[in-house]
Amino acid sequence: MNIIEVHQLSTHFGNNLVHDNISFQVHSNEIFGILGGSGSGKTTLIRQMVMLQEIQQGSITLLNKDIASLSLEQSQAFKPSFSYLFQFGALYSFLNVIDNIGVMLKEYTQLPEDLIQTIAYTHLTMVGLPLSCAKLFPSQLSGGMKKRVALARALAMQPKLLFLDEPTSGLDPSSTQSFNELIVQLQQLLDLTIVIVTHDLNTIKHVLSRFILLDKTIIFEGNYEKALQEKSPTIQNFFKHKE
Repeated sequence: MNIIEVHQLSTHFGNNLVHDNISFQVHSNEIFGILGGSGSGKTTLIRQMVMLQEIQQGSITLLNKDIASLSLEQSQAFKPSFSYLFQFGALYSFLNVIDNIGVMLKEYTQLPEDLIQTIAYTHLTMVGLPLSCAKLFPSQLSGGMKKRVALARALAMQPKLLFLDEPTSGLDPSSTQSFNELIVQLQQLLDLTIVIVTHDLNTIKHVLSRFILLDKTIIFEGNYEKALQEKSPTIQNFFKHKE
């Protein structure tokens, strides 16, 4: 079953062609990667998929809904079906950890405050953070802890689909490996479909089920083992520079 279908998507910024008629599908319960060099359109693509940027030509279907055809009211009702983890977490600096995790529940649900707190604490534990972190503010957290709080917030709405933009960016190798292991565990535990924009080789090798490699068009689609067998110098150089 396809959770996402991108069909003949093209994007221009002035005279700059970013996406040239790209099409692909993301299957249910897989961890799918969007890869590419700087300026290849990775972040633009994920922003279009999460309805933060306009689709200029072509279509994107999420969970059987053509997102460009949704009215404003329909869009607002649909957004809780998926979550988006920004590259740097985007935590609210004036809220403590537990309130950051619960903030979307306050905005999008009518749940009572005590239940929101319970859900927030549950997700704090789920992402491997101690309860002693609950009342800390983002400025008191390490980079890895901020990523986990942001992940807990993204999962608190119980989305069917999770988007991660460079989730290990800025983390040291040990924290990267730990975060990657957490992603795999949560995907299996929660039966999530996850889409990750990444440049990290550890993530590519050990986390992604499949991925596309962008360079205006899709120049490769498959897994890491298949990519290593490709003869294209462009594909080989992309992975060689990450080793």
